Amino acid sequence: MELIDTHCHLNFNAYKDDIDQVVKRTLDAGMRVINVGSQSTTSQRAIDMAAQYPGKMFAAVALHPIHLHTMHVDEVEIPFTTREEEFDEKLYDKLAQKPGVVAIGECGLDYFRIPGDIDEAEYIKKQKDVFLKHVELAQRRSLPLILHCRSMKDDPERAYLEMLEVLQHANYSRGVVHCYGSTLNVAKKFLDVGFMISFTGIITFPNAKELVEVVKFVPLDRMMVETDAPYLAPQQFRGKRNEPLYVKYVAEKVAETKSVQLEDVARQTTENAEKFFGLQ
Repeated sequence: MELIDTHCHLNFNAYKDDIDQVVKRTLDAGMRVINVGSQSTTSQRAIDMAAQYPGKMFAAVALHPIHLHTMHVDEVEIPFTTREEEFDEKLYDKLAQKPGVVAIGECGLDYFRIPGDIDEAEYIKKQKDVFLKHVELAQRRSLPLILHCRSMKDDPERAYLEMLEVLQHANYSRGVVHCYGSTLNVAKKFLDVGFMISFTGIITFPNAKELVEVVKFVPLDRMMVETDAPYLAPQQFRGKRNEPLYVKYVAEKVAETKSVQLEDVARQTTENAEKFFGLQ
């Protein structure tokens, strides 16, 4: 049984002390992974890892919306402070053409934390402008998008709906909504226009009842599974550093929720990822 972790960050500093061991565990399990960039340095690192492990590791390149401004991010597993970066179109276009790059991402909109030293409307406009540049890059290089979206705590739909507006304006629907975290209503809208939806260990959390309903609704041939490691470890490892091996707990929860066999989930999500990302 093969599983593909379609979104992880072994290219992040969280693994700098034991990356060889983590990679060995991952490859020994027969897995393939997509390491996703969040800015220029981590995008390049993902490319380097794809070159080091051809056919097993792949890369996605982009500037994450939270890196458009310096801020503290208090993630449960690994708190960090972002490094502000301007989107360099020529640089990311060059990175997108490197061997092993299978997607543009993660890019999108993040309204969850808005810094206090910038106007909210100005901050959101900048995110939308940079996101559109990513969409145009994906179109130009014929690559799918890995979409990051996080809405306000009190409005779980706004960022997703505004992201969908940008995508529809650009007329590009070749993408996957990574780490889906909105409502069933919004999920239906993304499915209707052709997007894939990907789930993380969040679906194993006790308070994820609404999200489990989304899992139940999304057809198996329209979904993928991921870890978002080092973040969002499944409930069994909550608060600890996540890693690609744990994607099996996401697949198990999907199987349980949809009342199907784990092997069916593994087979279909692997086929989905191979087709979507053009994995060879």
